[in-house]
Amino acid sequence: MALTPLGILDGLEQKAYDQLVRLRHLQGELPLDDRLLVVEVTEDDLTTLQELPLTDGTVAEAIERLQQHEPTVIGLDMFRAVPKQPGREALLRSLEADNVVVITQLAGDRGAPGIPPPENVTPGQISFNDVVVDPDGTIRRALLMGERVTLEGSEILYSYSLQLALRYLATQGIIPERSPLNPDYMKLGPSTLLRLGSHAGGYGAADAQGYQIMLNYRDRQTPSRHITLMQLLQDDFEPDWVKGKVVMIGLTAPSFKDLFYTPFTAGRTAENHQMPGVVVHAQMVSQLLDAATGDRALLGLSNPWQEWGWCVLWALLGGSLAWQLRHPAMLLLGQGGVLLGSLVAGYGIFLTWGWLPVVAPVIASVGSSSLVLSYQAQQSSRQRQMMLALLGQTASPAIAQALWENRDRLLKSGKLPGQKMIATMMFTDIKGFSTLAEITPAEQLLDWLNDYLDAMTNEIQAHHGIVNKFTGDGLLAVFGVPITRTTPEEISQDAQAAVNCALQMAAQLAVLNQQRQASHLPLLQMRVGIFTGPIVVGSLGGHHRMEYGIIGDSVNIASRLESFDKTRQSTDCRILIGQDTLDRLTQTLPTEAWGELILKGRQEPVKVYRVMDEVPLGKTAASSPNCVDQAIGC
Repeated sequence: MALTPLGILDGLEQKAYDQLVRLRHLQGELPLDDRLLVVEVTEDDLTTLQELPLTDGTVAEAIERLQQHEPTVIGLDMFRAVPKQPGREALLRSLEADNVVVITQLAGDRGAPGIPPPENVTPGQISFNDVVVDPDGTIRRALLMGERVTLEGSEILYSYSLQLALRYLATQGIIPERSPLNPDYMKLGPSTLLRLGSHAGGYGAADAQGYQIMLNYRDRQTPSRHITLMQLLQDDFEPDWVKGKVVMIGLTAPSFKDLFYTPFTAGRTAENHQMPGVVVHAQMVSQLLDAATGDRALLGLSNPWQEWGWCVLWALLGGSLAWQLRHPAMLLLGQGGVLLGSLVAGYGIFLTWGWLPVVAPVIASVGSSSLVLSYQAQQSSRQRQMMLALLGQTASPAIAQALWENRDRLLKSGKLPGQKMIATMMFTDIKGFSTLAEITPAEQLLDWLNDYLDAMTNEIQAHHGIVNKFTGDGLLAVFGVPITRTTPEEISQDAQAAVNCALQMAAQLAVLNQQRQASHLPLLQMRVGIFTGPIVVGSLGGHHRMEYGIIGDSVNIASRLESFDKTRQSTDCRILIGQDTLDRLTQTLPTEAWGELILKGRQEPVKVYRVMDEVPLGKTAASSPNCVDQAIGC
């Protein structure tokens, strides 16, 4: 919509128009228009007559021979303002006949005065043969009326083709009228000659001076029967070809360079790729006669608002497909279908009505698709950043991939919606961390704490869990989120993964204690609480700060299991689980029942079990060589 009024798309639209014209004529040509006869002056005629240009006497003889067979009108498509002796007097006498139409030129090159008509003709016999040529040299429009400027002033003239058509139509009882659609438009029979505007059809910035319509070509080469000048002079033709007809005399010899490119140029051979001017005028006359008799409608032309709606339609279709289709192959096929559909629809409208732009809808569709894809890419990047912000970098690669594949289902309005699910929570904490912090320099404390948390986090990721948050020396890990686990088998797998992870964390703690013992540092002990149950997960916070929230009674139970009776610890890593977790384990593990306990903040008791990790209290991997392997085996 922005590019078209600037004329940027004119060249592409005009090439597309030419292709539409050629495709239409591939389906079949119309029969020759027997209301017309073209007398063409060929190179052979000039050679035979030894005249270049034709003398006035030869032209006068041609007119007289035609008059013998009673044509309706004779159009002389030759400039005869300058005498070409011999035979000037004979020519002037032949031009006195009222049914002879001569030509003038409205304007010459670079605004110079045009060529005047012969001196003795009446104003009703004068027409102009100027044509409208697009910037690429192709004739696609017909100029019906124009203004001729002379020393005496200016006057409005009919074109050569319109003057001939009106003379013929008058014999059929058809005269020009003001159109009820617009009093400034001419109406011939049932057809209104809709004036072409500068922004009509595929034109964005056309020179629409004068009264122009689109030229609807009847045929690729010539719309009517034609004979050569020598055939006329030798009476080598049928009189019925002339009687009551529109006869046009013009030069077709290439040496006169009265040749023009047409929409058929790209489909023609190199030897015959231009159309003589007199044949172009014959195309115009045939078009006007067909329109006035209702035999062939004029080409319709779209208005800017229709073109905008047309472009918006295809922009919406292309954008909608890009929005719905995510698979590259399906998107490519869908977009190809939209582009093909716009071209087919444009061709169908061209066949039945007229010219609508076909390039602009393609650009609109591709442009809107590109905008939608760019928006989706931006949204995908934003969603990826959001997930990383919500989940940090603590999710395993498998979890991260699953999140990304299910992002449309998970993300709504820029947030993860609340979901109810069953998952397994794990809380960990270092025993006596406050005392350690008191006796350890801050920089050293942060270093070994990061080493500890890094080892624990790696184990959580390896078991497909996510670290939801760090609580100083502790952390909250969850198994079974954020993708909902629905079947009992999946929930059991999460519970088993959490317990296996805790056992591996115990083994990692033993390795860390071995390193600390070698450095003469205090040994570490940790507590783990694990519970399986229902929770609600989703985004917590606002626009400026958001986190992946996990809430529910099951979270509280896991936390209370970790902190229960901190003095009761017989191993470096104490792992407590609830009955719900034990019931879901898929492997048999050695456990110690602690009975039904009342946890802090709860009224109902919870059956608690300690998972036996086989690492005695205060022992390290060095003093107990097999403890790590035993823990891993569990």
